[in-house]
Amino acid sequence: MGTGFVVAILGATGAVGTRLIQQLEQSTIPVSAVKLLASERSAGKILTFKGQDVPVEVARPESFAGVDLVLASAGGDVSKRLLPEAVKRGAVCVDNTSAFRMNPDVPLVVPEVNESALAQHHGIIANPNCSTIQMMVALAPIRQAVGLRQIIVSTYQAASGAGQSALQELYREAQDFLDGKPMQAAIFPTKGDQKHYPLAFNLLPQIDVLEDNLYSHEEWKMIHETKKIMLGDMDASEIKVTATCVRVPVPISHGESIWIDTGNPDATVAHVRQALATAPGVVLQDDPKHQVYPQPVNATGTRETYVGRVRPDLENPGAFNLWVVADNLLKGAAWNTVQIAQCLVADGLVHAGVVSKGGVR
Repeated sequence: MGTGFVVAILGATGAVGTRLIQQLEQSTIPVSAVKLLASERSAGKILTFKGQDVPVEVARPESFAGVDLVLASAGGDVSKRLLPEAVKRGAVCVDNTSAFRMNPDVPLVVPEVNESALAQHHGIIANPNCSTIQMMVALAPIRQAVGLRQIIVSTYQAASGAGQSALQELYREAQDFLDGKPMQAAIFPTKGDQKHYPLAFNLLPQIDVLEDNLYSHEEWKMIHETKKIMLGDMDASEIKVTATCVRVPVPISHGESIWIDTGNPDATVAHVRQALATAPGVVLQDDPKHQVYPQPVNATGTRETYVGRVRPDLENPGAFNLWVVADNLLKGAAWNTVQIAQCLVADGLVHAGVVSKGGVR
């Protein structure tokens, strides 16, 4: 494939992994070779990269010898076990799991918002939670233009956010319901909890486990990831954040209803719309007279974050409501991961065949 970077994709056969391959193909990263890594169950499968067949290999520590960049989406336990091994061998890793997100030594990055944090990496960069990413893309330009003091978000998260098997469960449940059969739930609301409920034709106000503080872990992630991305500290108090996360029977693309208080009583809808209209990665779809607003069915398969239904809180000057939609498997996962890698290359923070921070080759 010519000169360039040796890139390994960890978790290559999953819903995000297959999209990582596609997004890498379309990126500006010069790739000399790819290594597709997965579990023993997937070893031997043949996938393609830029028209060439590439066999899937079992992911082991020695798999990362000679690798410059690792794009990982194989689950938190796998990342914790293998990514430090990749760093030891000289690779820079972009991880799409929650394994390292709250580690103070690991940058948590949305390129449109805090690309500069990449310079502090020590071999691993964390990709934020999918629901956090699209919210940050939408709110960062507003914060820059008129300020931001408080966020209240309610999410409408697609089934695919729980993985390929969860998406298939939604399809099976929907077909069973239409056929008049009982729906069998084995995954939703979350695999690790004691009860399971059908998602088809239903809404589940639980994503991930419920914590002792009465919030789900997904809600906890949105709160603390927002603070780390925007303020550099997961426990910062300058911006107040609360969340309610709901799983909905939509295959792909999350929706979010977001209320914000800018703390600026002079801020107007025109200010907010202007900030969004010129923001990187944002598409403003906001024409209420013609019923134009973001929808998951239209966002699926695209990299952008769509914002609409921008309107003032009529009771609170300087506060606004917005509706935000993005493909959770692309901007929420695969594209943001590859986008981080592109920035690492463009900013000279990773080099082909050269030792990375903390690594030996």
